[in-house]
Amino acid sequence: MEKTFYVTTPIYYVNDVPHIGHAYTTLACDVMARYKRSRGYQVAFLTGTDEHGQKVEAAAKTNGETPLELADRVVKRFQALWDKLNISHTDFIRTTQERHKHTVQEQFKTIEAKGDIYLGEYEDWYCTPCETFWTETQMINGNCPDCGRATTKLKEESYFFRMSKYQEQLLAHIEANPDFIQPKSRRNEILSFVREGLRDLSISRTSFSWGIPVPGNEKHVIYVWFDALTNYISALGYPEDQNQLFATFWPAVHVIGKDILRFHTVYWPTFLMAAGLPLPQQIFAHGWWTVEGQKMSKSLRNVVEPHMLADTYGVDTIRYFLLREVPFGLDGDFSHSALIGRINSDLANDLGNLVSRSTAMLGKYFGGTLPQADVAEAIDDRFVDIFSETVRKSDALLNEMAFNKALIVIWELISAGNKYIDDTAPWTLAKDPSQQQRLGTVMYNLIDSLRVIALLITPFMPETAEKILTLLGRETSSLHTEEFDFSVRLTAGTTIDKATPMFPRIETQ
Repeated sequence: MEKTFYVTTPIYYVNDVPHIGHAYTTLACDVMARYKRSRGYQVAFLTGTDEHGQKVEAAAKTNGETPLELADRVVKRFQALWDKLNISHTDFIRTTQERHKHTVQEQFKTIEAKGDIYLGEYEDWYCTPCETFWTETQMINGNCPDCGRATTKLKEESYFFRMSKYQEQLLAHIEANPDFIQPKSRRNEILSFVREGLRDLSISRTSFSWGIPVPGNEKHVIYVWFDALTNYISALGYPEDQNQLFATFWPAVHVIGKDILRFHTVYWPTFLMAAGLPLPQQIFAHGWWTVEGQKMSKSLRNVVEPHMLADTYGVDTIRYFLLREVPFGLDGDFSHSALIGRINSDLANDLGNLVSRSTAMLGKYFGGTLPQADVAEAIDDRFVDIFSETVRKSDALLNEMAFNKALIVIWELISAGNKYIDDTAPWTLAKDPSQQQRLGTVMYNLIDSLRVIALLITPFMPETAEKILTLLGRETSSLHTEEFDFSVRLTAGTTIDKATPMFPRIETQ
């Protein structure tokens, strides 16, 4: 049976400018997608935009445009950023697309036919920025407990979803599947939330019109979260599934920010239970980024713009930094000094230096032709053993989405390569004609270590990996689509050019 993997980002709200948080989530999914492809999986990787709701309707009115015109304009920002950051998504869904509207309405009808949707009246405090209702007791000083902004008392006719009916079933699933919600701190948070009791959920609105109409009662539009969450299955062509995408790929791994944890781990699973569908494989909620120690906000003008970062420092550098700097799941702080520190130490000193030294010595001692590895000593065997050990360790860590730990392990191999140069001292061996074969073995192992390193960093730094493999005479056209065979070592006799500096150091004042 074919190995499959389905990973999703949240769909990003079009009333927003793409920032470092959006880039972080999407990069994490891209690394997982590329990693799984390299291990022989057939991968579906979905991202997209959430285009309905009161905020979009209001913003469009202010701008003197229709909500769809606003969405069409803003969606290009996200698509351009994913192109720039080398994101390898297989689909981009918009909630304004007909395929999505169809699935949402079919899902509504299925759950309604089961008796799990009913018409009633809703009265509570509504936070427009969060698209969320709150009870009197949940609010903090009369404001939204999530964002701290003012709420409005709303009373309107509404369709309700019998979420309370699925409380015990959801609790049992979370308790029986420890990896369902990650990291553990988020799992504990949701367990305590569900144990406090689930209320039925209002899933329609009559106070605005920009959304998907309720089938059979078009004065109601479907609540933005019922609409938005369904994107994960509408992109797979559910319920008709003519291309067998749903049958092939569902269930998914959802990667999200911690601010939308409850919607993904409580609302979405109960919707799926009511529809009789399998629950997601996993929901992984990562932390937030601050900037130079402060929360990102437009008023502080400290929103980190990923386009600018990529233009200034390079795409692969940003990809590396965001996933290396912070354990995935915890909050992190972005600072230019930390980024420059990583560029100068990890990228220039460690990786760049190893590639430059190795290829320069090969040019100097063997005219750029890869020699045979004929005379091995214990030090060589120990170094070569690290190759497969690094692959094994990084595989285990990537499967846990421990991106920074996987990169630490890969960089241990890079450090081992630099140490191997110092310990074997090729410049000394080169002075002694009787050590020519020994020198050949050292140079072969060094250059071959670059092959393993390039393959290991491919999910994180695809352009850098391709440059290194091209340098080594390896075919790279299938690099991003086919399974890697780490055991196929380089062929002696291959001509290898001297590398140009890959990561120039950034001098600081």
